[in-house]
This record gives sequence, C-alpha cells and structure tokens, in this order.
Amino acid sequence: MLAGWRDFGRGFAAAVASAPGLRVTLVFAGWSDYRTEVLGMDCRFVSEPDPVIRLPGGRMICRLPHRLYATILSLAPDAIHFEGLVLPRLLHGLGAALPGIPIIAQDHGTKLRSGWRRWVARWGFAPLSGAMFTAREQAEPFKRAGVLRQNVTIYEVMEGSSDFTPGDRDAARAATGLSGDPCLLCLGNLDSNKDPLMVLEAVARASSTLPALQLYLCFRRAPLLDAVRARISGDPRLAARVRLLGEIPFPGTESYIRAADFVVQGSHAEGSGFAAIEAFACGTTPLMTDIPSLRRIAGDGQYGALVPAGDAPSLERAIIEWSARDRSLLRREAREHFEHALSFAAVGKELRAAYQGVSGRR
Repeated sequence: MLAGWRDFGRGFAAAVASAPGLRVTLVFAGWSDYRTEVLGMDCRFVSEPDPVIRLPGGRMICRLPHRLYATILSLAPDAIHFEGLVLPRLLHGLGAALPGIPIIAQDHGTKLRSGWRRWVARWGFAPLSGAMFTAREQAEPFKRAGVLRQNVTIYEVMEGSSDFTPGDRDAARAATGLSGDPCLLCLGNLDSNKDPLMVLEAVARASSTLPALQLYLCFRRAPLLDAVRARISGDPRLAARVRLLGEIPFPGTESYIRAADFVVQGSHAEGSGFAAIEAFACGTTPLMTDIPSLRRIAGDGQYGALVPAGDAPSLERAIIEWSARDRSLLRREAREHFEHALSFAAVGKELRAAYQGVSGRR
C-alpha cells in the first residue's frame, strides 16, 4: 500500500520541505498497529479490536475507529487533512472526537450522490472547515446541493504530480515504435467518459489536412472496445492511422508520452487529470476537453488546447492548429509550465497554503 501511495505522499513531503516548522504525520486505519517513516514523515497504521458489527444475513457495518481518533488526538494537530469526500460517517465521528480542530478534506473526483445518501453526506461533512479541489469550480455542485456549507473555504490543490521527465523524442519513437506527423497519443479507458469515439471522429476529420497523422490509444478498461474497433475498421481514414496499444503498465507510459507530439483527451469529467500532468512533465502538449480540472492544468488554455466535451469538429481544429506551431517551443513551454504549476514542489506550496489557511497559522 505504501509503495502505491508514495507518489501522493510526495506532495506532503514537498509541503514540509517548503515550510520550516511544518510537521505532517500520516495516520491510516490498518489491520494491525504499525509505525514507519515515509519520505521523512512519521507514518502510523492503527488497528481496531473489533472493527465491524455483524448483522443477520451476513451484512456488516463498520464501527467508528475510536483508536484511530485517539491516535490523532494524541498528536495535538493544528489541522487534519482528510482524504476524499467520501466516508461521511467517519468524518463526522472524527469531528465529534476532536472538537475545535479544523478539518480540511481533499476531493478525488467524488460524484454527488442522490436521495438519502446526499443527506448523509451533508450531515457527515458538516464539521469541515475547508475543502480542496483541483479547480475551485468543482466545489460549486457540492455547495449548491448543501453537501458543503456555503462558508466552507475552498482551496485549489492538485491531487498529485509526476516524476516523468522530457527525453529525446526520436529515441523514444525508436523504443516504442510510434510515428506520425503529428503523432497523437490518447491515454484513457475506452469508456463513455473518456469518449474515444469523439477522438476518432476528430482524427478522421483532421486526416485530410494532416495525411501523416497517427493516433495511438493506450487503455486499461475498454467497455467500448467493440464500438471503437468497428469505427476504426469501417473508416479508411482511420484504419491505416490508428493503433490500439492496450495497457502499457506504469511507468512504461513515459516513453510513449515522450514519443508523441500531443496527448489527446476527450474526458467529460475528471477529478484531476494525471495523463495531462504526465504529458506536461514530459514536455508533451495536451489537447483536451474544456472541463474545470483540465482547464486549470492547462493554464486556462495557454499551454494546451481546450475544446468543448463531445465536440469533434473543435478537436479537429485544435489538432490542425497546434500541429502548425513550433513543436520544439511547445515542448519547452510545456515543461516550464509543469515545473512552475504542476510539480511536486508546486503541489507542496498549495498544500502548505491550505494548511495555513484552515489552521490560521503562518
């Protein structure tokens, strides 16, 4: 678990490094008590003697983790960072166990629930003093629904960053087999949210202007795989210039991103946008849909194209327009934007500002 979580933890570590005197302790529920150090930070796992209540019929209800609450209380924190706008009952119990200590939650693409679940979320998140989203606009539906109080302070904080770096494009193409002018890479599941059919339509339309264009689709889950294959095989504009790569295990995608001229995204909704962040880390410009998180990642469109979700003609125009630009300059600007706004150091500064704001300490 720690190995998989380490990239997220680097944001906390960067926050500590950028703020002398700031101390971050990581506390997790666990099946056994365990204490270790992660990236220079104290990390504790806390078990519960009887974590569930067993009901007739085999159903179970989790008990509130009172030993976890007691461990957090013993640390005398100035503020608590709660991961996710999920588990409202757990957060409500945390607020009751540690009254007076501000709690700030970080969203990770939570979907608003309806009916009684929305009421439970409203009740559970009442103790929050602040909430963190990739883009401030993402908080508005939660406030309109009453899940977050109107006076909860919203902070813009990236979910994470990337260790990817720019590399030699020609060497990356030789290693991966990618080609094209331009070479487009699409990183994302083949599902309705990622909208690969819209991306294919845009590529088909752009091919008359850019005959050497090539598109590569990298994906893990593929509920639309049959539809995608049918769309490719049924259109001669796509059959010769689209290749399905399937899953490229992380971090092997770094070479593929380096090899591409542009990373294309058709998402309708994202909590953040790690493919876009990784693209900028490699110096590869993304061409993406104009949704709040991707808009912020792209610097409001200054460092990458933003098009309406589901709009193939707009994506077609973006592919053609950005392909005509100086690509060496685009690569330099993409990496500079990453270092300034998307790196672990940048995430650390945002976390530090959120902690200071919610705790009232400087």
